[in-house]
Amino acid sequence: MDLDDDVDDSDPKRGGILQSTSKRVRMIFSVMASPNRIDILRILNSKGPLTYSELKSLAGFKSKKESGKFAYHLRKLLRQSLVALNKSERRYTITNLGKLVLSLARQIEERSIIESGKMYVRTSSESIEEFNSHKIIQSLVREGSLPLELAQKITEEVENRIYKYQTTYLTGALIREMVNSVLLEHGHEEYRNKLARLGLPVYDVQEMISNLDDVDNGAEGLLFNTGQRVFAEHLLTNILPKDVADSHLSGDLHISNPGVWSMIPDTIFVNIKELIEDGVDLGGKYLDVSRISASKQLDEITSSLSVVIALLSKEASQEIVLDGLVPLFAKHSKSIPELEQKLTDAFATSSTTSKYNKNSTNISIRLQLGTDTKIITAIINAYKNYTKITPIPKIGLIIDADKGKITDVSQAVAEILSIGGKVMFAKGQTSSYGITNGSTKTSGPLSITLQSVSINLPRLAFESNKDETYFRARLALLMKPALASMALRKKEISDLTRRGLNPILAKNTQYMQRSSVSLVVNLVGLKEAVFNILGFQDNKEGRDILNKVIETAVDVGAKKGKELGDTVAISMTETEGSVRFATLDGEKYGKNSSLNSMDADYYSQGIVVNASEVSDLTAKSPVIVESNKLSKILNGGLLVTLQIDKDAKVDDIKKAIEKTSTLTPSFKPVRPTAICGECGFKDEPFDDKCPKCKSPYVV
Repeated sequence: MDLDDDVDDSDPKRGGILQSTSKRVRMIFSVMASPNRIDILRILNSKGPLTYSELKSLAGFKSKKESGKFAYHLRKLLRQSLVALNKSERRYTITNLGKLVLSLARQIEERSIIESGKMYVRTSSESIEEFNSHKIIQSLVREGSLPLELAQKITEEVENRIYKYQTTYLTGALIREMVNSVLLEHGHEEYRNKLARLGLPVYDVQEMISNLDDVDNGAEGLLFNTGQRVFAEHLLTNILPKDVADSHLSGDLHISNPGVWSMIPDTIFVNIKELIEDGVDLGGKYLDVSRISASKQLDEITSSLSVVIALLSKEASQEIVLDGLVPLFAKHSKSIPELEQKLTDAFATSSTTSKYNKNSTNISIRLQLGTDTKIITAIINAYKNYTKITPIPKIGLIIDADKGKITDVSQAVAEILSIGGKVMFAKGQTSSYGITNGSTKTSGPLSITLQSVSINLPRLAFESNKDETYFRARLALLMKPALASMALRKKEISDLTRRGLNPILAKNTQYMQRSSVSLVVNLVGLKEAVFNILGFQDNKEGRDILNKVIETAVDVGAKKGKELGDTVAISMTETEGSVRFATLDGEKYGKNSSLNSMDADYYSQGIVVNASEVSDLTAKSPVIVESNKLSKILNGGLLVTLQIDKDAKVDDIKKAIEKTSTLTPSFKPVRPTAICGECGFKDEPFDDKCPKCKSPYVV
């Protein structure tokens, strides 16, 4: 018996109801026939109550000519009770019947696509293409290196799921998610890792846009930060060995600047004289500069200097050390006033250096005292002028007094430090971070060091159960994979440089062939590890243990370096890893553990000497003996910081510099300088308000 037989068409009431219902359904279907009306329902469903003008604008009826058309569509929806008007608020809302109709329209649309056998994919190349399962197979074989038979099997399962879910809005990202899910279910994690999509979640992108206080350099900075995070994820998931990546994430190791770690080196030592006099062909890699021509005249040299500084800063994440500046200007000693002015201008115009981390890439000019006194004085005076006109200098000086007297420049340096300048005293080729150039085999104008890997010594000591021998054994074990990853980094940078990513390095490729690359591992928190955790006293026995730890690291580095065919060195210098290690250890072990008993937000980095105490120090003072001993053992460099009080006068600074230079060969004077964020005033110490413009914005 047919179900329709239960309906009595002869009943006039029943027939009338059926006719009325049928008519209503036809009217609703007529409403659904218009894409414009379906769009209005979708907008109200997603946006909520809207005014007439808001709804009209969102629906795309923006011109006055289209007002009548919009009113017609809205009237149709109101008559069929798909949309309602709240008269008190003058806002339109979608009704429950409207939501039902919208849902029905969506189901019809999806079913029609499935029945037609056609689905369309929104691709990452900004196009819409008809779904083609063969492209999944090709992707699996090309990107994931899957065997063809397995690729076909995975694709078949993914295709079945796509049809099962009846997804109408199909994207390349969604298909990739399904593929990776199926691969994981079948136990193919390695293939899944190769096919993983790198990028940011929607929430993270929205947070970056919302928190623009953390973004420098406008839209370019926002794009750069996004790129950094993508390439950092690529490094940790696809390039580094898993054990090294896990060591970084857990806090045993710290990798600085992971976003550019496998692209550019950390420190470049440059003979600027050879580079400028020979000229550099950039191979069309920079749109605004194609070639730096060989320069002879003063105007040409200073112009080329500012261009080279700006371009070189793009090819290093931490520092560029410029050597050979004095001989570069040797022929211009008769025009000192002009040289000073042009150098000041060159420093100022090249101060917009690249920024790959919280700080911009440092530019340091190395001056060897005892050579050309006139030129050295001119460079120092030009730097002092540059420091006066620049609120926060990006350029610094490295004074090498191996063949000269610090007293010849101490007055000028003290004045520079008093106005916020950056100066380092060191013998030989050393960066302002205290990293030494271990590349002695090259005769070319460039050599580099790869550092940016630091080891968390307090963590290793804490997990060694206060056993000093076991602690050093763990250090040796951790160094081996860390150095292997550094060798991998060298290969990656070498390959990308050869292909033109770093144009100036690419034009001077002898730095790779002649072993002018040093791999440097940095030790963080040595004092905390030995004195706080292992329990040794800060006496001769305790300092002997400090030395043994470093000697272990140096020996392991030398052996591993022979295996890798690279120069390996050990350093103790400043790194943002110090704060990160202390933070992670506090979270993992608790603030009250012996790991954090010093109650500091960071671990020790190098040696700190207070300028106020220097006058009482001698060559036999414990801090000086320790500093000089560590300097000899550490073949990668030791940063000795001379901490100067912010209220110290120029004469006090001068005396502290001169006395410290007699005690230790390498040190970096550091003096906090208050700078007005409004007018840039910094000529005298101040705390709360700028004495010049009275602004409370003090940097």
